[in-house]
Amino acid sequence: MSAHSEHHSHHHAHGHEPCCGATTVTPVAEGAPLSKGTGTQTPIRIMQMDCPTEEALLRKKLGGVAGVSGMEFNLMQRVLTVTHEPQAIESILEAIRSLGFTPEVVAGTPSDAKSAPEPVKPWRPLALAGVAAVASEAAHWLSLPSWVAAMLALTAVLACGITTYQKGWVAIRNGNLNINALMSIAVTGALVLGQWPEAAMVMVLFTVAELIEAKSLDRARHAIQGLMQLAPERATVLQADGSWQEVAAKSVALQARVRIKPGERIALDGTIASGRSTVNQAPITGESLPVDKAQGDAVFAGTINESGSFEYLVTATAGDSTLARIIHAVEEAQGARAPTQRFVDQFARVYTPVVFAIALGVAIVPPLLFGGTWFDWVYKALVLLVIACPCALVISTPVTIVSGLAAAARQGILIKGGAYLEEGRKLVWLALDKTGTITHGKPVQTDFVALNGHGASEVRVLAASLAGRSDHPVSRALAVAAQQEAIALKNVEGFEALPGRGSKGIIDGQLYHLGNHRLIHEQGRCSAELEARLSALEKQGKTVILLTDEQSVLGLFAVADTVKDSSRQAIAELHALGIKTVMLTGDNAHTASAIAGQVGIDEAHGDMLPEDKLRVIANKIGQGASVGMVGDGINDAPALARADIGFAMGAAGTGTAIETADVALMDDDLRKLPRFVRLSRRTHALLVQNIVLALGIKAVFLVLTLLGLGTMWMAVFADVGASLLVVANGLRLLRYTS
Repeated sequence: MSAHSEHHSHHHAHGHEPCCGATTVTPVAEGAPLSKGTGTQTPIRIMQMDCPTEEALLRKKLGGVAGVSGMEFNLMQRVLTVTHEPQAIESILEAIRSLGFTPEVVAGTPSDAKSAPEPVKPWRPLALAGVAAVASEAAHWLSLPSWVAAMLALTAVLACGITTYQKGWVAIRNGNLNINALMSIAVTGALVLGQWPEAAMVMVLFTVAELIEAKSLDRARHAIQGLMQLAPERATVLQADGSWQEVAAKSVALQARVRIKPGERIALDGTIASGRSTVNQAPITGESLPVDKAQGDAVFAGTINESGSFEYLVTATAGDSTLARIIHAVEEAQGARAPTQRFVDQFARVYTPVVFAIALGVAIVPPLLFGGTWFDWVYKALVLLVIACPCALVISTPVTIVSGLAAAARQGILIKGGAYLEEGRKLVWLALDKTGTITHGKPVQTDFVALNGHGASEVRVLAASLAGRSDHPVSRALAVAAQQEAIALKNVEGFEALPGRGSKGIIDGQLYHLGNHRLIHEQGRCSAELEARLSALEKQGKTVILLTDEQSVLGLFAVADTVKDSSRQAIAELHALGIKTVMLTGDNAHTASAIAGQVGIDEAHGDMLPEDKLRVIANKIGQGASVGMVGDGINDAPALARADIGFAMGAAGTGTAIETADVALMDDDLRKLPRFVRLSRRTHALLVQNIVLALGIKAVFLVLTLLGLGTMWMAVFADVGASLLVVANGLRLLRYTS
């Protein structure tokens, strides 16, 4: 687990959370720590719960129920998971019903509650209310008897406002000043003052706003559900009698044999047993080009088979596939609140009571002390009440963060929480492992020279014949190069590996050695000219091996781990973003500086053990810099945990990397790092815009009201307008591609 595991954990709730009406989704849950193992865990779906307003009510209510030891809210899926004593379940459900909610116990795990149907709201009552409100306004302007306007206004309020009143009453009864409570007080006040058309318009505008907001916010919810629908629900599986049958993917066991046709989506993770194809892995890794797959290669649920057909053996059940883990990680990420969001929530908790107190003062003080008219000042107070709802502010942050998380997941970047999405913009240093991160991690032959007048083709055949018998990575590189050029190998007798030196064997009755610099020294075959050649190649970070017979050195081969093309571009992009890079590798210092030079890395450290990498990271953090570490998640674990953000490379299919890293890059393309930083900066810019927008609009109407120019429907319009603006602004991130 990362050293910053507090980001992963859920934070304790702080009192009530004013919000934006019941139909809004704040897709981030702030749950009490889920104390696993201290009782039964019951997932309960509550269709009326999709906003911190309801969460605050439930938390307060269930906090007083005996036997409840933990609560975890997933507002995105409308599921509350309660940890409790087995006998407490009835009183928990009763407590939820007392708030006017309908609890429904979910069979299985919370993730089984994913495809909850959306509650459909009838539109006719709202249409009737709209017509009645406009008619009431018209009756007022035409100076018809006041009872006409009153009747029309009451019709409008009753047609669309009953739910708001019910929720407002529950909130007030539970000591919670949420938007429903504020709206109920404001509309009732307007009716008492005889402001009939205004009361009707306020209620209709509020209901319409809730509806639009719910629709917009469903987009954020569906961004995650879209991921879930990637894997098909059925798979064609080989049966015991040798027939093929289509069965539910959920029921397929490990090691079952599944057949895939061209154009089909893959239902489960597995390893290809027969056949070959190209597979589009964009849904998992974000890489745009299809990848060739043959026997022994891994395939992932949710990816698309393009050309060939193949059979594969299942390596993970439906609930444990790479795709399932990605979805789980994104949902968990919604649970860990980002710093901006925590600030906004705390601000909102202070802001609402303060404005409520000001409104009370405005209603009472001028008429009592300065002879003001009660009507005017109570009206102003009601306008202030509507302004007191910090709805736009509270909802702007989670929508923006979830949109950012979903946009990143689509590009194959899995961010484990809003905190890391925000932290990314502050990175000053990025530390990178070398093998498999900057380089391919597979040595290839880069140079070949025939020496002392020997024929090039003969030397290559001899070297390849010896290399083909060895399993050393350097020898394998020579063997692969020979295979690619279709060199025919000779028979080797008496082959023997020489640990730490190379190998030897007899070909056509002659003894040959294929070995490293040390072996040549031991044989006394090293000349000054050869030494100079070897030194030049070693300075380039290459490993040199030589072929000798019993008289002389026949040829030399150089092997190196080659740099990925994407690495150079990624480092250049990081530098353009003002981020400095440091390479930490277990390879020797020569190789480290050679590779660093090739890709333009600022600092390189070689001969590093895991604890040395950790020390370098700690030193840079000690100097006050924000540091990211990129590694493969196993031998780099201490450094990944110590860094401000740990990035795991090529996490597709490796559960540990997805679970331990703060950010998992689903393939080995380093260009995802600058993409992540740009997305982080963009998210931050939108968060700042949203906070300024929400507070700016409030401030303008606060001043207008105190100057006597603000009306109640203008205040609702401002509140609603600000909410819709910030939601639309936050949702722009869903389309973001850097």
